[in-house]
Amino acid sequence: MAEFPNSVIYEISRWLIYNFATGKTDISGEDWGNIFAEAINGEHLSSPLGLADVIYGKQAWSLKSVKQAKPHTANTIRVISGRNSPDYSYGINDPRADIQKTGEAVLNIWNERVKIALDQFDYLRTGVLVRNVKTLQFTLMEMPTQQYIPAEYVWRENKRGNFEGYTKVSDMHKFTWQPHGSQFTVKHIVPASAVRFSVKKPPILDFEETLQQIGFEEGWVTIKGSK
Repeated sequence: MAEFPNSVIYEISRWLIYNFATGKTDISGEDWGNIFAEAINGEHLSSPLGLADVIYGKQAWSLKSVKQAKPHTANTIRVISGRNSPDYSYGINDPRADIQKTGEAVLNIWNERVKIALDQFDYLRTGVLVRNVKTLQFTLMEMPTQQYIPAEYVWRENKRGNFEGYTKVSDMHKFTWQPHGSQFTVKHIVPASAVRFSVKKPPILDFEETLQQIGFEEGWVTIKGSK
């Protein structure tokens, strides 16, 4: 897996700093999609195609942002990867009646979303920004967005009533699915190719000075009044 070139990290950093300068105190998933698209001269789709959020030609990325206390030293992260409802897609009204069947349905829903993107693009990757906006430390990681073979995982219910998927070979925790809300989470190992970087906190742009810089005039506002 190739590392991100320094030029892309630099552009991402510039856009992060700009967002903080405009007064934002955190980076949302939507912000991250916009930042990544700007950094690679791509397009941030208003409505994802499957899992594709940002595209550049026939290349596509699924973009995620994760809070982490120590982004530079984290070895694993948990990425919220959408809401997979086996009730809606597979007619499973009681997910606890057969936990294994429910887990397999959850993975099949994920796999279908990957397929939708791959039908449109040559490849699909997941780009994750691991962030701590207080320390202004970030880690950027990328991996292929893969489909999972349901038969390779066993599902169990944890103490909180959520379902957890483990690899049958090594019994490694890989997935979590919440029956209430259908939230699907994937656990990833931070790859060796992950890029760790920091930015400096900028001053907040002054409101009046910014309006002057953009040439604001009273004529920019039209008030029609009430009926």
